[in-house]
Amino acid sequence: MAMKDLLKEDDIKKALDAFKAADSFDHKKFFVMVGLKAMSAENVKQVFKVLDVDESGFIEEEELKFVLKGFSSEGRDLTDKETHTFLIAADKDGDGKIGIDEFEALVHE
Repeated sequence: MAMKDLLKEDDIKKALDAFKAADSFDHKKFFVMVGLKAMSAENVKQVFKVLDVDESGFIEEEELKFVLKGFSSEGRDLTDKETHTFLIAADKDGDGKIGIDEFEALVHE
């Protein structure tokens, strides 16, 4: 499944455009802009599955760096600082990766 099957392409483009500059990424604002925050828990989990590139059941730090590209090939890589901040915000159990329930909880925070 592709991200454009889950979210509106216009919303994805606007959200990615808003965070083009390095160190400008704010996951809370991004989730609202892209339409994730308004989605059901089940639909958010479908988005997680698209972002979990290696299908491990987790988004690891290395995958997280490329999370915006999961929304569109036009997305940029997150900086190390942005990646770390995003991981700290989502990783509630401290295992160094984001599980599907942690992702859903972060989106709906």
